[in-house]
Amino acid sequence: MKFTVNPSKLQGKVPIPGSKSHTIRALIIGLLAEGDSILREPLESSDTLSCVRMIEAFGGQVTREKNLWKVKGTGGRLPIPDDVIDTGNSGTTLYIGMGTASLVQGITVLTGDHQIRSRPADGLIDALNALGAHARSTRNNGKPPLVIEGPITGGKTSVKAITSQYLTSLLLATPLAISDTIIDVPLLYEAPYVTMTLRWLERCGIRYTADESYTKFIIPGGQCYKPFDAHIPADFSSSAFFLVAAAITGSELKLTGLDFTDSQGDKEVVSILQKMGVRIDIDGTSLRIRGGKLTGGTFDLNAIPDALPSLAVAACFAGGETKLINVPQARLKETDRIAVMCRELKKMGANIEEMPDGLIIRRSTLRGTEVHGHGDHRVVMSLAVAGLASDGITTVDTAESVSVTFPSFPELMHNIGASLTIEGRE
Repeated sequence: MKFTVNPSKLQGKVPIPGSKSHTIRALIIGLLAEGDSILREPLESSDTLSCVRMIEAFGGQVTREKNLWKVKGTGGRLPIPDDVIDTGNSGTTLYIGMGTASLVQGITVLTGDHQIRSRPADGLIDALNALGAHARSTRNNGKPPLVIEGPITGGKTSVKAITSQYLTSLLLATPLAISDTIIDVPLLYEAPYVTMTLRWLERCGIRYTADESYTKFIIPGGQCYKPFDAHIPADFSSSAFFLVAAAITGSELKLTGLDFTDSQGDKEVVSILQKMGVRIDIDGTSLRIRGGKLTGGTFDLNAIPDALPSLAVAACFAGGETKLINVPQARLKETDRIAVMCRELKKMGANIEEMPDGLIIRRSTLRGTEVHGHGDHRVVMSLAVAGLASDGITTVDTAESVSVTFPSFPELMHNIGASLTIEGRE
């Protein structure tokens, strides 16, 4: 499937869909809790549906109605899955699923699509083994497919969290271990996502202690998750595409549903765009953005790696030089997003170069052309946004990948006046 994009002026209101990260954490906790848990306004996408299937493989029951999902939990008593669990394209589901599998008294096999099978899991494998699991990669390369035999018993472990999902997986699973767990964290990227996990633990009655810098956690064993009834906040990661679209096209948009008290790190995109000169007014759970002249700067994206593709597009339209730094983990996502965004934006005429941990981008005049989305939802959407302010027609292939986190992206773009059409839809 391809997106064909023409230069556009945008106007209107965009209701931002629910957070993928919150939805998946809620599903897992609903599985581990005793009784029924309610998710209101969850995100329905390929990634979250992969998690639903995993929940059901672990003995949970998920009833999905419009804007409301109910999870009947297991109280932490998880059966051995009948078959291999395919996490699709969802890295969050894979990594959190590893911790969940470590609670099973038996063997679980986890895999995913070709992108997932290229993602490292060795750090989490080692951490789970230190707690009493028997986990390994079937190809002995530290990557899926993975075989995990539990249950973990607790103890002391250490994890270099090159993705915060390693630590989140341990934090969600270890309260159900028999004994207490101590987790040392000598390296942590994407700290706001750990804060999100901790808030879910607190909401559902789980006790823990942690130092302020998140370098050490102590989790008492033998705990139980309480069921919940929770509204899923809108996704700041998804809002970034519309924020950047308004900024580079000189348009005015209203984005709704965003909770700035929430723990999502990607709300920092709003501050970054403000520093670049964009006018953004926040009113409760809505914001109004007015695009205009942008100025470059240096921005540390370690906490918000998912924002790199969209901010790379914004930087092309900013005066002077922009550096997006300290985000080496962006190379370990669905694609090497540093290399991919550099390559594809160069095709459009960008003055851009790679660093080991980010990008250097100078003001550029972009022109429409054919670009490759690499089957990466965030790359596809970012390149489509770039096409809105480029000269001529831009086509982006592998556009079907947007269903991973944001299936309503083309519809919402169309509703605000974007000249974005879809070719090859089945």
